[in-house]
Amino acid sequence: MNTKDLFLPLRQEKPRKHGLTLLIDNGVPVQFFIDTITSSAEFVDYVKFGWGTSVVTKHLREKIHCLKENDISFFFGGTLFEKFLSQQKIDDYYLYCREYGCRHVEISNGTISLPNKEKAKYITDFSKEFTVFSEVGSKDHVQSEKKDSAEWIECIQEDFAAGAYKVITETRESGTSGLCRENGQIRLQLVEDIVASGLNIYDIVFEAPTKALQTLFIKMIGSNVNLGNISFTHVIPVETLRLGLRSDTFNIMQHDFRWRGMHERQK
Repeated sequence: MNTKDLFLPLRQEKPRKHGLTLLIDNGVPVQFFIDTITSSAEFVDYVKFGWGTSVVTKHLREKIHCLKENDISFFFGGTLFEKFLSQQKIDDYYLYCREYGCRHVEISNGTISLPNKEKAKYITDFSKEFTVFSEVGSKDHVQSEKKDSAEWIECIQEDFAAGAYKVITETRESGTSGLCRENGQIRLQLVEDIVASGLNIYDIVFEAPTKALQTLFIKMIGSNVNLGNISFTHVIPVETLRLGLRSDTFNIMQHDFRWRGMHERQK
């Protein structure tokens, strides 16, 4: 049987605007990196070199070369931006990004004390030269849980108004902060409020480092939800979740039909 005859959710071909998969490189070995990218490039839209790993990655240029050969964009983790900013070396961060041929940057305030309005100014400045991914949410779970849905939505709106291309919602690589509680439990009401806020949900990237989070977001929003902090070992598993080829999302088709209708209206 031709598998193309199966009824599966509609997935855009690259370059995609929706249904993005953002991998996080936490320092994986270079050959594993190259093998994963070359064998699964059609399923990967961006690679983030997590937090400050790019500073100590021995084969960084080799990894970047592999991404460029496979038409996959990359950026450095927002924590590195915050490190440069905390030492008043933001001009050096521009130089650092230019040195490696970055076209994208991530601007965040998840670690340092930086009001969102101030962060928005950096989004505007960097968007003159780069495509900006901004991030909303604290890496400190105590601080995260103090911020209610209205504050999250306000920050997301502010980042878009400042020029962000996509806004990433924090959960950390461990899934223990931001949209999640310290024990990894999703703050479901917060997610539901963001989805119902009227924001373009396909301009938001939901960090989903675990299968439980990946499954939840796909079930709630559909196959073409944008997912971030995906590990290098989860590329194929995530795509099968999107397509309803795993038990967890077996009946995902109904969400895909909803997305098709929204997509058609946006054309």
